[in-house]
Amino acid sequence: MTVPEQPGVDPVPLVSGLIRLGGPRWLRWAGPGFVVAMLAFAVWVIHRELRQIQYHDLVRAIAALSVRQRLSALGLALTAYAVLPGYDAIALRMIGRPLRWWRVMFSSSIAYAMSQTLGFPLLTGGGVRYRFWSLWGLSTAEIGAAMGSVVMTFTVGVVAVGGSALLLAPAGTAALLGIPSWVLVVTGSIAVGLVLGYLSLCAVGAGILTIRRVRIVFPSLPLGLAQIVVAAVDWTLAAAVLYLLLPGTVTFQAVLGAFLIAQLAGIVSHLPGGVGVFEGIMVVLLRPVVPVAPLLGALVAFRVTYYLIPFGLGLAMLSGSELFRGRARVAELTKRTGRAGQVVGRWLAGILPTTLGAAAFVAGMVLLVSGVTPEIHSRIFWLERMVPHGLVELSHFIGSLAGGGLIVIGWALARRLDAAYRLAQGLLVAGVAASLLKGFDWEEATLLAVVFVVLIPARRHFNRRAALTAEPLSVGWLLAMVSVLGFTTWLGYFAHRHVEYSTELWWRFTARGDAPRALRATVGVLASMAIFGLARLFRVARVGNQLPTEAELDQVAGIVAEADLAMSNLALLGDKSILFSENGRGLLMYRVCGRSWVSMGDPVGGLEERRELAWRFRELAHRHGGWSVFYEVTEDNLPLYLDLGLTLRKLGEEAVVRLDTFSLEGGHRRRLRQTHRDVQKANPVFAVELPEQVAALLPELREVSDAWLESKRTREKSFSLGRFDELYLPRFPIATVRVAGRLVAFANLWPAPAGGELSIDLMRYRPDAPTGVMAYLIIEVMQWGRDKGYRRFNLGMAPFTGFESRPAAPWWGRLGAFISRHGESLYHFQGLRSYKEKFDPEWQPRYLASPSGLALPGVLADITRLVSGGVIGIVRK
Repeated sequence: MTVPEQPGVDPVPLVSGLIRLGGPRWLRWAGPGFVVAMLAFAVWVIHRELRQIQYHDLVRAIAALSVRQRLSALGLALTAYAVLPGYDAIALRMIGRPLRWWRVMFSSSIAYAMSQTLGFPLLTGGGVRYRFWSLWGLSTAEIGAAMGSVVMTFTVGVVAVGGSALLLAPAGTAALLGIPSWVLVVTGSIAVGLVLGYLSLCAVGAGILTIRRVRIVFPSLPLGLAQIVVAAVDWTLAAAVLYLLLPGTVTFQAVLGAFLIAQLAGIVSHLPGGVGVFEGIMVVLLRPVVPVAPLLGALVAFRVTYYLIPFGLGLAMLSGSELFRGRARVAELTKRTGRAGQVVGRWLAGILPTTLGAAAFVAGMVLLVSGVTPEIHSRIFWLERMVPHGLVELSHFIGSLAGGGLIVIGWALARRLDAAYRLAQGLLVAGVAASLLKGFDWEEATLLAVVFVVLIPARRHFNRRAALTAEPLSVGWLLAMVSVLGFTTWLGYFAHRHVEYSTELWWRFTARGDAPRALRATVGVLASMAIFGLARLFRVARVGNQLPTEAELDQVAGIVAEADLAMSNLALLGDKSILFSENGRGLLMYRVCGRSWVSMGDPVGGLEERRELAWRFRELAHRHGGWSVFYEVTEDNLPLYLDLGLTLRKLGEEAVVRLDTFSLEGGHRRRLRQTHRDVQKANPVFAVELPEQVAALLPELREVSDAWLESKRTREKSFSLGRFDELYLPRFPIATVRVAGRLVAFANLWPAPAGGELSIDLMRYRPDAPTGVMAYLIIEVMQWGRDKGYRRFNLGMAPFTGFESRPAAPWWGRLGAFISRHGESLYHFQGLRSYKEKFDPEWQPRYLASPSGLALPGVLADITRLVSGGVIGIVRK
């Protein structure tokens, strides 16, 4: 293993590493500049060579490949992929953590299918390996070490195979490559010499080679030989796939040499699968001995056979694995909760929208490609015997527009938009009809029909109400759409470049008028996309922290009056922005601080309103470059936040008392009973003032509140707690305690609908009030609530309590336990929990749903500022 040299640390056998070198600033641009240069070179080469052939020549060259050639090439490609797990098997043995052979075969086949086609092997194949190997017990360090040895095996194999190919190349290879023959001999000899030196070091047990504080540990000789054998078989089989698809005018040695050069250039370019670069270099190297049209046809067939088909199989294997794991998770949750339908529904809701969105995108791409390529004329002539030619032309245009719409709707389906569901169905139906009427393309009509049928039972998963122009468009989807539009535009030009373009072409309507149809379709699709882009560009963006008006607060009051949780009344404080649901029966209260868009609690409303509001809030934050955060949420809505891609962390526990069983009787309520009796000695008078009576009490309430703030040497908090506000307090009943007619304590009540939850928000008392007056007030409120039919009383949250400090606990839990233990002298976390324990409550967890990783420290800092009432509140009470 290559690791930074550290005293006392034994090396692990990872035999590859990357060293970042310092240097002038221009070196930072060398890599990206090289990638751009390689891509530009490949485009220039392919464009130059394609000038010599026509679209029909390329189609005929691909069609000329026999069934035997195609099946043989496919069988050889699958054999090559069966060899690839050998890289991983060697790597796992080198780190001393071999896995069962079927596990290595399964994970490696998927990893290589992904990385070969998509490129960026550390992110694609590496991600797949980490996914499976971590499940099978390997640590992160071991996985990194194994992937490093895969790189080394790959490198040694390339050098060995390339050197051997150059030394064994026939006499004509040098002329084919356009270089002197001695260059091949010298280069091949150096490569073979390096490999022999490597094997010698393995044989003598050289162990460690240190280069710039980086240690390279060599494997044993058997593993070193295995590296070369696996890599040699891999590269030879891959080159043989292409060789089988080429006409028999070139030797295998020449193909192998050119293949290695082109593949290495494609890998260095960092383009997915080396697309373009590989083809461009192969054309340059083999054009002298292979005609351009058959060569390009073979390269297209190779791309499909060696890349796309294994990629599809790998994707199916990965999906099957996730479905199997998901089934096990569903079974576990079903056993635990007894609600199979809900568990399966939540699980499907997470995977179906994205899958169906991708299917719609592929269907749209098929329609766009079909719209710019020539139709099968025999089908056109047959079709025109039954339908008017004008209908054929119109269907062609509508089919292309439907394709453009589907690549946009695919993105909207992935975001669960209800409007996207209906639009997708309509576009698919239009696409099926257009495919049949424009050229009887039954193949693409079947594909579209399959996607339509799969969409039908998934209606309930698309329940978010939002405008297409208001949804944030991710960079990935945007690049995918632009790539498809660019490719189909170029394909249309290439397929019809033999046609002389003129203004008359727009109005030419004939059975053989493929070019006019393609031109009209391309312009129509690009124009519709431009209109959609302009609609998004000029959409109105909402500004954060737009406080509600009085009319909106009245609407809020109507919604929270029906809410299950008393905390929903915080929306009436007026210090938070309000996001209403489309139907006006739900809301979400939030504030923006820094980059954090923080929702106070769960969205308020029914299940559909909560889901809609959570997604809209996340997208609103994303549109402004912010982090979507949900603070103090309940466990009932955790699946929703997981669907949003957020990470959950426990904040503490909330104390809830069941009022139907609450009383002051019994030994466990002895302390409460004593506190109540002590206060009663002062002859207090408890009362609950109705909201319409509160305005007259405001001067007295203000006096008590100011005295309490002064005695506590604190200031008003905000966001998660109420404050003394002369517009806020009259919206609620006020519980008061008077002694000798003088107001000594009060609290405003948060009532949920009758029979639901009751809670206290603002609690203030005079410094000279009887000791225990707040406990007395809470007891009286609980008894009053019980008599009014409320089922539970919420005492509020005890932050950073209820955590486990065990070594196996997650880091957040250990941090919470540490803060609770060591922050007691400043914040009295345990003291607050002990105070509430006197009421014998049930403790219910509350969570923070937020982005993870590097965003978390910023999120926590922003929440602290919000709750503390600003930066001053952080450093001062």
